[in-house]
Amino acid sequence: MFKCNTAWNKLAPLARASSSLCLQNARKSVLRHGRRLDMVQKAHMSSGPTGGENTLYYVLVGATFLGAGVYTYRTLSGDKERYKERMIEIASRPKQEPQAAEAVAEVVAESKEDVAAPLESIPEPSPEPVISEPVAEEPTSTEPSVEEPPVTEAIVESPEAEPLAEAPVTEPVVEEPVTEPVVEEPVTEPIVEASIPEPIVEAPVTEPVEASVVESVIEVPVTEPVEEAPAVLQSEEPLAPVVESETEPTPVIIAEHVPEASSVSESAADPEPASAAVTLESTAAHLDVPEHAPYLLIGGGTASFAAARSIRARDPGARVLIVTEESEHPYMRPPLSKELWFSDDPKVTETLRFKQWNGKERSIYFQPPSFYISPADLAKVENGGVAVLTGRKVVHMDVRENKVKLSDGAEISYEKCLIATGGVPRNLQVIERAGEEVTKRTTLFRKIEDFRSLEKISREVKSITIIGGGFLGSELACAMGRRSADPGLEVIQMFPEKGNMGKVLPEYLSNWTTEKVRKEGVNVIPDALVKNVSYKNDQLEIKLKDGRVVKTDHIVAAVGLEPSVELAKSGGLEVDSDFGGYRVNAELQARSNIWVAGDAACFYDIRLGRRRVEHHDHAVVSGRLAGENMTGANKPYWHQSMFWSDLGPDVGYEAIGIVDSSLPTVGVFAKATAKDTPKAATEQSGTGIRSESETEEVAGAFKAGTAAPPPPIQQKEDYGKGVIFYLRDKVVVGIVLWNVFNRMPIARKIIKDGEEHTDLNEVAKLFNIHED
Repeated sequence: MFKCNTAWNKLAPLARASSSLCLQNARKSVLRHGRRLDMVQKAHMSSGPTGGENTLYYVLVGATFLGAGVYTYRTLSGDKERYKERMIEIASRPKQEPQAAEAVAEVVAESKEDVAAPLESIPEPSPEPVISEPVAEEPTSTEPSVEEPPVTEAIVESPEAEPLAEAPVTEPVVEEPVTEPVVEEPVTEPIVEASIPEPIVEAPVTEPVEASVVESVIEVPVTEPVEEAPAVLQSEEPLAPVVESETEPTPVIIAEHVPEASSVSESAADPEPASAAVTLESTAAHLDVPEHAPYLLIGGGTASFAAARSIRARDPGARVLIVTEESEHPYMRPPLSKELWFSDDPKVTETLRFKQWNGKERSIYFQPPSFYISPADLAKVENGGVAVLTGRKVVHMDVRENKVKLSDGAEISYEKCLIATGGVPRNLQVIERAGEEVTKRTTLFRKIEDFRSLEKISREVKSITIIGGGFLGSELACAMGRRSADPGLEVIQMFPEKGNMGKVLPEYLSNWTTEKVRKEGVNVIPDALVKNVSYKNDQLEIKLKDGRVVKTDHIVAAVGLEPSVELAKSGGLEVDSDFGGYRVNAELQARSNIWVAGDAACFYDIRLGRRRVEHHDHAVVSGRLAGENMTGANKPYWHQSMFWSDLGPDVGYEAIGIVDSSLPTVGVFAKATAKDTPKAATEQSGTGIRSESETEEVAGAFKAGTAAPPPPIQQKEDYGKGVIFYLRDKVVVGIVLWNVFNRMPIARKIIKDGEEHTDLNEVAKLFNIHED
């Protein structure tokens, strides 16, 4: 525009002069001929005075438009030439067939018809090769179809001497439909071709060709070339379409239908035997797993067995399935740390039979194997029964579909489910961090195999150290201490408290118990905080925080129990943040058709608040109540569970409620007699599991004794028998019966009443501790 203005400024004066001269000549001509020339029109210049003809103005404007047209034409011609050069470069690639080059030339010829529009504005679709017949989609393709025009694939076979040419994905490719008949030469070898998301022109090869369907790869060796007519192949079966995806191309198999396809079949069938073997093995493993169980009990401990027995009592035709991770049928755990260690039978680890304190013999198992039915026959037995599926662990719960998944992948549906998974023994962090040599010389005592292993170790090593001063630790120390004299075994017990059972018993009674344990041959080390454990010179070194070092051959960690709540996440169950375990309501329900019992249940005590109890009696009673409620009883859990511990056949105690040495206590003691021992108690009850014979109604049968009032409490060395009351806000919340047996219903009633007592000596009379 700047150049036009400059030219106009130079030519304007000449144009005005020329215009004036033309006008004068015209006037002279009119005067001469007497008329005006009609063909001449007046023109007025915009940049000068009026007058004159502006022919040069039109010339300049026309020249401007002409220059613009020339520039546009040259620009479009240059773009067309560059496009042609690009297509020629594509045709010269080594993998392109001559037919593909011809297709490119056709595209170039067709592109000449529309050169007016800029080529940059044309969208670049994916290659669209055309085949002469409709193509059906391969059923094995898993890629979703993109909403675009149907795309087919052209495959051109050429002689061996021709190179392969490949067309790029980014350029538009249009191919004229093939109208001539297609002749296919016979193929003597099966060919499996791998497809890529662009036009493929394949030549025969002399090495294995890979074919992929979705994610599998099949290699078929081709040993001789295949000569094919240079035309579009038309197979007898429809080919799989090439589906264009925005993310990644879908691999496609292109295979001609030929008679001799045995090599392909054999190659494709190679992985099938292994898969079939896995399937058969999995099927065989699941043959004994029923698909459905009306009553499913997770866990094979005391609570599960008590629930199964209760369900069958209320519903004689019930079908109950117990799933346990252990390889054993339901059994009692208390004898593992008590009576079994006092057996004289050298095969006690195999028979698992023991003599109770009263001399009667019994098995650790609740019932013999004949009591149970096979899990595979659970749905077939006419009157139902109880089946135990051993060695399986429930790893996932689907509470919406009412089914569980086992560790081996099997699934079981249920109508009602009980979770009685118990817990796992805790370990010390210093032991866990000490390394493999320490951990493999440490026993976490809980199961039958733990008893068998520790019993064998006690006969092979020279020293065993028990860490923990609670129920389990003190029971094992007394049991192993009594046996230590014969094999020359040193038994050491250490704990952070000042005496045995220091968290349960008052200090004076804890000290007396410690001396009792020492008399059993145990080296008791109180006030012992373990700092670290190491393995040196074929021994374990336990270093305490006060600098003391204890050397031993084996460690037994008895430091508590951690409730198993692994199913809480998948089952959507609530875990109590204070006490651990599954939170349940008064009916022991965690959900509408899921109950929890035993060590894993955190229940609400109507007198003592929310609690979680880890004792045999609680497992029996809570399992029994859960079984009743699973059959529609809807009973609340009001039972005050008890627990007991025996430090040998001469000293034992029973406790109920909150028994915590930090609470104020009042003890009433009397002189013990020959019948005030655990041995005499089992003779009277007829069983070593004393909670099994208890009922709430027994409490009404006991009345206060007629003996004289007890003398004042004297803190002397020999505490033969007595009653210890634990108080909270002047109300009895816990009771320990020291060498006083078969009086637990009275203690339970006292706690249930929740009354404030001014004179506990009078309350102690209810237990008849002063009878001869």
